[in-house]
Amino acid sequence: MARERAIGIDIGGTHLRAARVSPDGAIEARARGMSDRDPAVVIQRIAYLIEAVDQTGVARIGIGVPGRVDFEHGRVLSGGYVDLSGTDLRGLLEARFHRPVVVDNDCSMALVAESAVGAARGRRSAVMLTIGTGIGGAVMDEGRIVRGRGAAGQLGHIGVDPAGRLCLCGRRGCVETVSSGTALGVHIREAGLPPETTAAELLARRAEGDVVAREVLARWAGPLRLAIDSLVAVHDPEVVVLGGGLGGAAVAALEGIEAPASWYRSPVVAAQLGDDAGVIGAALIAPPGTPHEAGPKRVVLVNGVPASGKSTVAGAISRATGWPLLSLDTVKTPFLDEIEGVDRPFNRRLGRATLRALFELVREAPAGTGVVMDAWFGFQPPEFTAELLALSGAGEFAEVWCAAPPEVIGERYLARVGHRSAAHPGVDYVPELVALARRAGPLRFGPVAEVDTRVPVDADALLRRIAGGWRNVNHREEALGP
Repeated sequence: MARERAIGIDIGGTHLRAARVSPDGAIEARARGMSDRDPAVVIQRIAYLIEAVDQTGVARIGIGVPGRVDFEHGRVLSGGYVDLSGTDLRGLLEARFHRPVVVDNDCSMALVAESAVGAARGRRSAVMLTIGTGIGGAVMDEGRIVRGRGAAGQLGHIGVDPAGRLCLCGRRGCVETVSSGTALGVHIREAGLPPETTAAELLARRAEGDVVAREVLARWAGPLRLAIDSLVAVHDPEVVVLGGGLGGAAVAALEGIEAPASWYRSPVVAAQLGDDAGVIGAALIAPPGTPHEAGPKRVVLVNGVPASGKSTVAGAISRATGWPLLSLDTVKTPFLDEIEGVDRPFNRRLGRATLRALFELVREAPAGTGVVMDAWFGFQPPEFTAELLALSGAGEFAEVWCAAPPEVIGERYLARVGHRSAAHPGVDYVPELVALARRAGPLRFGPVAEVDTRVPVDADALLRRIAGGWRNVNHREEALGP
């Protein structure tokens, strides 16, 4: 994702949208105009929209175009209602505004936006299908749009029926022919329903037990299920996002279709940004030739009182992700074993220094590093941890809270007390620990994934929860408090 303020343009068949977008994906100004079949008219209107939202400090302009695009050279290779393939779109706008112009497929732009601030936030691999008049698509791997020889991601042309309907691309049975908005209209007409019947009405009627509505939705979403399953088998994405005007309806329709048991599963979710996805993505996408960003450093804070089971949970996360595990006890215990006469105030002070050391290790790690940190953060003021997190250089964090009934925690501590360093509190600490467990809670700097440590850890399910709860460390006012 590019890091300067930029202008994003989304070219649609009905509307042209423009926005000035901040580096973190927030829209600062908007403008909109009508689209047109004449490329010259569209380019002129785009220029007017850029002027409407432009200001000093805007570094570049991004434009999302329907159809195939040669991203590296900024050339439009094909188009639909608005066909800009015979124009030098990038050259004309660069000459007028004296800033770099990035041109890409509109679905790629939408996926960039959803991965930055929408439904795929925090995910490094994702697949997106946009379902409208046709079906567009994009694939992201390791935080980067997959382009193949230049125009990969035409996911609407995944074959689902070799003997199916003829597609505009020249082949038969593309998923676009049966699962697009246009195809839904055909299914509605063939079922003898009024042509103005909407997807929302079909979903409501299916919920009431209407057989015809269920069959229409099955003919519409069933092939989409096949296409998604194929994409998951090929790409193994962290999430599949359905966007476009009918993305949310498609997700709901799929919920009524039983997915066969398979090795290959990825969650399917509705896009969150609506019509803003195109302009946000167009503004955030990095220009061709930009070195691939490794992504932000991330820290998973595995929190819980002593004997809460956090070490087991942290270990499961570390094994599932391959991320290094930084444990406060692992660093602190050798010092406790070497230093004689350690009392509890010194132990607490050593814990504070160890916590600082753990975050210093994060600060020294390269960009893109993920770290699992195992510690009871409640021994220090929350402000201390917040300051260390902000100074660590981490871009995003998530918190996991490990919980069990206080009596269970006391029993665990009692069972292991004879195997720990003599510098740790002994048996007499158990009543105090039980009382602590009754009142303790997570940091709550952001969303918290709570884990009942009395049951085995489902690492895959926990990772999905973590992926949906990443928070930006730099947004101190919303993530870490004032």
